[in-house]
Order: sequence, then C-alpha cells, then structure tokens
Amino acid sequence: MPTDINQRTVLVLGATGNQGGAVAHELLRRGRPVRALTRDPKSAKAQALAEAGAEVVAGDLDNPQSLDAALSGVYGVYSVQTFMGPEGVKGEERQGRAVADAAARAEVRHFVYGSVGGADRDSGVPHFESKGRIEQHIAELGLPATVLRPAFFINNFAFVGPQRAGDGLVLALGLKPETKLQMFAPEDIGLFAADAFENPDDYLGRQLEIASDELTGPQMAEVFEKVSGLPTTFRELPVEQVLQADEEMGLMFGWFNDEGFDADLPALRSRHPELTTLEAWARRNWTAPAAQ
Repeated sequence: MPTDINQRTVLVLGATGNQGGAVAHELLRRGRPVRALTRDPKSAKAQALAEAGAEVVAGDLDNPQSLDAALSGVYGVYSVQTFMGPEGVKGEERQGRAVADAAARAEVRHFVYGSVGGADRDSGVPHFESKGRIEQHIAELGLPATVLRPAFFINNFAFVGPQRAGDGLVLALGLKPETKLQMFAPEDIGLFAADAFENPDDYLGRQLEIASDELTGPQMAEVFEKVSGLPTTFRELPVEQVLQADEEMGLMFGWFNDEGFDADLPALRSRHPELTTLEAWARRNWTAPAAQ
C-alpha cells in the first residue's frame, strides 16, 4: 500500500450518480486513485469515469461478497445510498448498514458518509431519519468516519421550480415567506469529501452540515426572475396541502419552517468561495417554462 495518504485508493459508491459522481471526479482531479462501484460498468457514465482514470468495478450493495471484493485493499470509502429505490427508506437503510459492515470487515481507515442535514435532530422526515439510523450504525461499529450532511439539494428546483402563470412565473413552495432555506448543489459535495480524505486529522470524527446558499422564498423568486427575465412571484403553499399531495415533501417543508438546516455558510464559503449559488445553478441548468 502506498505510504502517501493521497495515493491510497478510495472506493466511491454511487459513482455514476450525482453525489458519488461528483466525489469521484473531484478525487480524480486532485490526483487521487479512485475505485468506482457501479451496477453497470458498461454504462456511458461508468465509461467516462474509466476514461478519466478511475478503476470501475461492478458491484451490488445487497451482495456482501460483492462489497467485500470492492473494498479489498482500499484506504477509504465514500458511501451514499438513495431512498428513491423500489424499497424506499427501508432499502436505503439496509444498504447503508451493509456498506458500513463491509467497511468494518475490511478495516477501512476513513469512511465518509453522505447523509443529510437534520439527520441527528428528530426531524420526523422519513428519509432524514433513515440516514440518522445509518449514522448511528456507523458510530456503533466504531468506524473512523466523517459524516457530511448536505442541505436541500438545489437541483430539486428542476422539479419544484417556478411554473408559468400568464406572462410571468410563480414559485409555489410550502415555505413561509420569512423562512430561510439553506440549499446545496450536489456537484459541490466532492469538494468536502476530497477535503476529508486529504485531511483526516481535521475531519475524522466530525459531522459537518454543508450548504452553498441560503434564501427565502421571495428571494428565490427574485433569482429566477433575474435569470429568466420574466416577472416571478413567490406563493406560499399551506403545508397541509403539500402533505396531502406528498406526505414526505409535506413533512420536510414543515420541518424547514419549524427548524431548518444549520450549516455555517460563511465558514464554508471562506473555505470554498466557489460554492454554487442558486443563481449560478439556474444559469447553467434551468430554463423557464414556455408559455402555454
């Protein structure tokens, strides 16, 4: 095994997804050896990782032997799971525990887990609570770990962003007008994961809540108006209405109003001034809906 910590291999889970892909690419950019775990090594994203220098391996989070093989000889692991699969939070939690168990068997030196802000605060939001239970399992195993807790993902605005209303746009969210929502761009998580692996003395044992912007609903509407050139207004949706449409979303927006994320944004920006704002994300990724 290389003696230089920055030349030791990191296994990245979800390497063809938003978070894992961002971590893999940032580690590669910094010259770190990466082993990328994916279900389909022949996919376009997997092939792009291989061309960028990653060792791409096939694996299944529900197969212990597969995990043991992927973890063989690695220094660190970036672990992230999704609750968007067919089994929801139950499947997410099972896989998160299985990865942690495999890392313990492999005696991994640094385990970085992609969680969510508020996972430690009894939010009542199912996909926050599931990540909190995975965090607890990691701690119970005694893994040398860093937990990254991102805020609301900015790319959610691709789905809950402004809608057309006459000659303008309306941003309708289950937020009180005065609620400040912290948000985070998934592509930025690679910055913090790579920092953690490069500086274990500073990051081992830490749980870090991370955000890249913080805005109220009316301020978000101003951003979308600036980017689109169309008059954009904010409209508060009653949380009860959101709950009826989607219980998970309703519980989450209720928590945003009552408690919310708690990242130290000035400190994070002082370390990484390039963190993605809502405006920067929108200019790169969002197009205003066309008039009907």
